[in-house]
Amino acid sequence: MSSTKFILGLFDDPDDMMHGIEKLQKNSIPIYDVYTPMPIHGIEDKLGVKESRLGYAAFCFGCLGMTVIFSILYYTLVHDWPMNVGGKPNFAIPNFVPFTFEWTILFTAFGMTLTFFAATHLFPGRAPRVMDLRATDDRFVIAINAKGNVPHEDITNLLKEAGAVEVKHNDRKYVSYE
Repeated sequence: MSSTKFILGLFDDPDDMMHGIEKLQKNSIPIYDVYTPMPIHGIEDKLGVKESRLGYAAFCFGCLGMTVIFSILYYTLVHDWPMNVGGKPNFAIPNFVPFTFEWTILFTAFGMTLTFFAATHLFPGRAPRVMDLRATDDRFVIAINAKGNVPHEDITNLLKEAGAVEVKHNDRKYVSYE
């Protein structure tokens, strides 16, 4: 049994890479991921990437911030330390609006930052996960999971036909910077 975990097809041109994606999909070979040095329009649709759910997370964090500050304000200004200032009622909602708005934004910003770090595994101090270091510079990389897939020679031939400059058989999950 081979120790190869990923087969990497390295391309010079984004059009060749898109052609390689089409060839692999036409032959029912699942693509693990694609790494590019720049954004490529339409690649998410071609790979079938689902739309992000980060908007739902932002809404939930905003609701959490609003609930927390509204609860704190209500408790402190109505129950714990009610003050009669000029005959105004203790529970005057317009007074709560600025604090609630600011805390909603604060919780959303911090929550989205933590969600982004968790989703991308980019916590401070962690080495980035990179298949091939040239993917951040000048190469377009298609990564194919080699375990339980069609014969490696067939995948290599398909990538070469599509215009791959180099085909690598990776035995490690990610490249380290050491």
